[in-house]
Order: sequence, then C-alpha cells, then structure tokens
Amino acid sequence: MTERPARAPRHRPEAGYARGEETRRRIIDVALRLFAQRGFEGASTREIAKEAGVNAPALQYYFDNKEGVYQACARHIVDSAVEHFLPAVEQAEAVLEQADASGDALFEAFGALLDAIAEHQLLPDDVEHRRLFMSQEQVGQGPDLIFQMLDQSLRPRMARVTTHLVARYCGMDLKDPLLGMRIMMMMGQLTTFSLGRRLQLAKLGWERFGPKEVATIKRAAREHCRVLMDHWRHSP
Repeated sequence: MTERPARAPRHRPEAGYARGEETRRRIIDVALRLFAQRGFEGASTREIAKEAGVNAPALQYYFDNKEGVYQACARHIVDSAVEHFLPAVEQAEAVLEQADASGDALFEAFGALLDAIAEHQLLPDDVEHRRLFMSQEQVGQGPDLIFQMLDQSLRPRMARVTTHLVARYCGMDLKDPLLGMRIMMMMGQLTTFSLGRRLQLAKLGWERFGPKEVATIKRAAREHCRVLMDHWRHSP
C-alpha cells in the first residue's frame, strides 16, 4: 500500500542550518525530479540527499522522512500554481462582479486565464517534472495529495470564474452540459503542446518553448476561442 504523508516536518530552516531556505529548496528541487521520474516508492531519501548535496540527517532535519519530502514537493507545486494564477483569477472575479460587463471585457478576462495556463504549462524550467509528478499521482504511483490540495484552494475558484465568463459571453445556461464540455475542449488545445512537447517542437521547427514561442501559442489559442465563443454566442 502506498504511504501517505501525514504531518508537516518538525523543523523549519530558520531554526539552525546556515542558508536553510536555500538548502531546503535544493532538496525539494531534487526530490521533485526523482519523484517525477520514479514515483513515490522508487525514489529513496538516500538518493535525494546525495543528489542535493546534503547528508541524511540534514534531510531528516528539514522534512523528517520521505513522506515529509513528498508533502513539501506537493505544497511547492500548489503554492507556485496559486501564486501564478491568482492575478488572472482576481481579474476575472472583478469583471464578473460588473453586471454590465461588455463582451470584450468578459473575453479579455477569459483570455488572461488562457494565457496564464499556457505560461504555466510551458515556461517554467521544471515544468516537465511537475507534470510527471502529478501524472504519477494520477496513476497511483504516489500519495493522493496534490489534487486534494488543489481542490482545497485553486481549482474550484478557477473553474467557477471560467464557467461564468464563458456562460455570460455566450449566453449559455450554467447547467447546460455542453458548457463544461466546451470549456474543456478549449483548454485542451494547450495540453497538446505540454504533453507532446518534443514532437510539437519538432513539427514547428522550434528549439524550445520560450517567451516568444509561447506568445505565438497564446495568440493562436485566443483566436481559436474567440471564433468558437462568437459562434456559440450567435447560435440559437
């Protein structure tokens, strides 16, 4: 049976180790990569400590045990996602509070969320490790933790604003089953680049997904969504 993180570590970096936060972050970066590649069971604290350049007692000092390291990795992913998406979510909420918000304002708020998703899926240096870490959980190769964290913070809020923006722009009923399906399809166009990273880069003749390349993807995604949403808006 897969072990589950049950508690936060006893210690904090400010309690004693020099440059504690830097060391703690280095351990998390290494652990995130190893958990992503090998799953929770396949990564050992001995290997994590060795690749992070610390000894086993140092790792235990910061995280207690492997469950604590895993929990810290999951929390790092969730906190980073919340920090990244919060401005776009708050902008969308402010637009939705305006009863007379124009169609352009509604679409711009939706487009900002779309942009944030593209950036989050393609730009960070450790994006592949984050994606694989989450995939390991989805196939049962890690504690069911990160999605619980997301469901307690970011995902319900993002789902609500996205659903309300599209519904208001298109004049759709919030209970229409087509609404959620259409939103998933629009967001799914970005997943194509994230999941098929190497293949899509080769097809496009790009060396990487840098700011310039992601800007092109964001522009195309917005154009596709505007065409679709305008069609739904004017359909009977």
